[in-house]
Amino acid sequence: MLEPSAVEGMGNALAVDEVGNRLVSFHPVAEETRFDDAPLPLALVAVWHGDSLLLVFNRYRRCWELPGGHIDPGETPRQAAARELREETCLTTGDLRFAGYAKYVLAPDLRTEYGALYTTETGPYEGFTPNDEISALCWWDGTRPLRGPAQPLDITLARLARP
Repeated sequence: MLEPSAVEGMGNALAVDEVGNRLVSFHPVAEETRFDDAPLPLALVAVWHGDSLLLVFNRYRRCWELPGGHIDPGETPRQAAARELREETCLTTGDLRFAGYAKYVLAPDLRTEYGALYTTETGPYEGFTPNDEISALCWWDGTRPLRGPAQPLDITLARLARP
């Protein structure tokens, strides 16, 4: 069960995207925390280089987002985060810091899910090769315009978990 140390949004959302998915809270609790009210199918990574955040452009969703994805059967959220980071960016790091759990209410059926968020810092990185899922990556400083839309739920999470 979640502890009361959550960051919650006014109006029941910290961020909302263009299809109505809502980030309703962020819980900086222990990694071992378990939930009984919704599944935990997702792990994300906020990678920082100084003041810049690593974003990947998802070919299918057509937007900039944090690296990450579904947790495979038998995989821990940490293992999924490391695997997804490697698959999507070619970046390998053993230094993932657990930041907390995000609680989402997803449209159109308003189902609730959790996602585990990890952070890491890295030096300059240029080893990316486009793949079937990710067409590009960028280091975004939060001020300059991106070529295409950014996923507001991911950007909000990264800012909440900034090391």
